Formats: sequence, structure tokens, C-alpha cells
Amino acid sequence: MKEQLIYGTRAVIEALQQDKEVDRIFIQRGINNPLVNELRALLREREIVYQQVPIEKLNRIASGNHQGVVAFLSEITYYLTEDIVPEIFAKGETPLLLILDRITDVRNFGAIARTAVCSGVHAIIIPSRGSAQINADGIKTSAGALHTIPVCRENNLKNTLEFLLNSGIQIVACTEKTDKFLYDTDMSVPTAIIMGSEENGISSEYMKKANAKVKIPMTDKISSFNVSVATGIILYEAIRQRVKS
Repeated sequence: MKEQLIYGTRAVIEALQQDKEVDRIFIQRGINNPLVNELRALLREREIVYQQVPIEKLNRIASGNHQGVVAFLSEITYYLTEDIVPEIFAKGETPLLLILDRITDVRNFGAIARTAVCSGVHAIIIPSRGSAQINADGIKTSAGALHTIPVCRENNLKNTLEFLLNSGIQIVACTEKTDKFLYDTDMSVPTAIIMGSEENGISSEYMKKANAKVKIPMTDKISSFNVSVATGIILYEAIRQRVKS
């Protein structure tokens, strides 16, 4: 993905000043000079998350003189949940949002986005840290859906959940750690569905915010569905309820 990669402190600063959407920024651990400090200040001002990494990682990513700074430009434009939600209500529509808690497989992410568009999801919400990088593979897997559906990237997902609750949107967590099936929760009302990571599921702090916890019935022959399949099942149950109502 060389067309996404930029490196060098000044190059990254200029990209930010030109309002380029940045997906990820890596800064060498322990580096400290006036230009890097200027970059850090700009990142704080714009509330952009960056990772401090060893120089070996930067050397593997960029073959040129990276000066301790490497960034990937985003393939898409990100939105804010607090801007999207009022627009949905203003249109007289019933919000259906999808929250992805640390989905790291880019092809899973792309497949989920494709299903989300087909099922009428208004927006996908992801955390700034720990999510798959939205690159060409993800967009290809999504069949272009990631250029269609708004993706909201939030620095504090806990605060975002509180905003949704205060906006009258229920939080439904999809987890096997419950006795309640997805058919038993009313999702015809304003709803945000949380899907957890492939390895660890939904974070406990987000689970506590959920109004309802639901699971998909399955046999005991295998432990769980792939997250993209599980997302499709629960989204289409929400659609079934909404069409029925």
C-alpha cells in the first residue's frame, strides 16, 4: 500500500495541515526533537491517536529516511457519531447503528460493512485504537460499501455509548455470555448493536453500558460464528423486526 504510506516528520505535519485523513501514525519511541514535538502538539490539538513504537518497526514499514515518523493516509473520510445521529433523527428515520469493538481482520471488516449497507445500517462506529486499518483489501471485500456508509472513528468509545444512550438509542450487545436470544429483544426502536473482537469479544466496560445482551442460538458442535456472519444474522433480525412493525 505504498500510495497510502508517508514518512518523515515534515511530510506528516504537512499532510495534517492539508486536512488529509490519517489512519495510523507511528512515532519512534524515545525520539525528542523540536519538529517531532511540533507534530505531537498538532496531534494533541486535533485529538489524533498515535502509537510509540521501536525503530525496528519503522524500518520494516518504510525503506527510506523516515526520521522516526511514519503515517498511513486513510482510504475513507471519517465522521463523528455526534454529527451523524441528529441527522438520522432529523430525517424522521429510526437509527440503526453498528459498533465494532476492535475488529482487527480487515476482510471481516469489509464483509461486515457490505452487510451493513445491504441491511440499512446508518453508520458504523469504531474505536481509534485496535481496529483494522481500512485499506484497499477492506474496501475490495466490502464491494465499495466503505465508500458508501459513514464510518465514525471515536477516541473514547465509552463516551460515545453514553451519548447514544442519552440520545434515546438502546445499546444491544451480541455475546454468548447470556441466556437471552436475539429474537427476544425489540430492535425496531432506535438501536446500536455492538459486536466484539474476534479473540476477546466485547470489552467489559462497554458491556456494562448495554441495555440488552443477546446471543444467536447454535449447536454445541462449534464454539461461535465468525464475527462477520454473526453480524449479518443479528442485523437481519433487526431488519425483520422493522419490516414487521
